[in-house]
Amino acid sequence: MHKTLRVMRATETEAVELSSYCLKKVAYSWFELCEESCEEGSSPARWGEFANAFIDHFLPTETKASRVKFENLRQGSLSLWDYHMRFVYMSKYAIYMLPTMEARVCRFV
Repeated sequence: MHKTLRVMRATETEAVELSSYCLKKVAYSWFELCEESCEEGSSPARWGEFANAFIDHFLPTETKASRVKFENLRQGSLSLWDYHMRFVYMSKYAIYMLPTMEARVCRFV
């Protein structure tokens, strides 16, 4: 979904609308409950909030732990090659942090 939204250049609120349209069964029920719990007149959900809430609710604990490990990844005593390989492997757990190549490079550095 991140990739599709990036290609479409969807705004933060459009991203939530488009993503929610793709949800099915339990995931869509969860989204409806989230919408109902919002106060009337409050601003629409933004992509970052939606993605984090979805991940927190549906991702297994092990995957969430891997996400945190990626967020805290540092080169330390690793060789540049080993750090690069670990970065590439673990980045799949936090693609929301890497929406563009510039963000990917900044995070790597």
